[in-house]
Amino acid sequence: MKNLSIILNIVLLVAVGVLYYLHFSGKKSTGGSASSTVAVGDLTVAYFNSDSVLKHYDYLEVNRKTLEEKSQKLEAELRNRAQGLQNEIANYQRNVNNLTFTQQKALEEDLGKKQQNLQMYEQSLNQQMSEEQAKLSKALYDRISAFLKDYGAEKGLQIVLKYDTNSDVFYGNPGLDITNDVITGLNDAYKNEKTSGVKPDSTATKK
Repeated sequence: MKNLSIILNIVLLVAVGVLYYLHFSGKKSTGGSASSTVAVGDLTVAYFNSDSVLKHYDYLEVNRKTLEEKSQKLEAELRNRAQGLQNEIANYQRNVNNLTFTQQKALEEDLGKKQQNLQMYEQSLNQQMSEEQAKLSKALYDRISAFLKDYGAEKGLQIVLKYDTNSDVFYGNPGLDITNDVITGLNDAYKNEKTSGVKPDSTATKK
């Protein structure tokens, strides 16, 4: 029986993978200012460290904890159902010699159906958690992409590159690093959402 919490252990890794599709690359550093951008021909370039953004983005932390709590709850429900079925099987084995052939056959068929239903239930829970994790990853993509679009327009950027271990760029001048601006901007926007009562756009918070 798969442990549902395994799905949550890879949320951050999957989220980093989703960010890869933003088509950003860059170098890891401590963060800088968007004022230190560079013009390459007609391009104005900056970059950010996606690992740092994911680590310090409050929205992700809150929703990750929510998913972990839901995973633990569903795992407990699954464990209880499995224990109940195990008890029924044990009871059948203790009393099998006192049953007629017809009774044995009926109970075995009933236990078999319950086992199949339990397996289907487990699969549905795993699917449910996978879908919610995917929704959270999509929400991260949308939020960071939207922020960078507005930020780039405000700062006159034409390209924002992303650095992580999967990116193709191995070096970036620290003066071009806008990581701190991205983290601060994303967290400020999220704080304003909570203050104004606007619901986060991630459906992963639903139970």
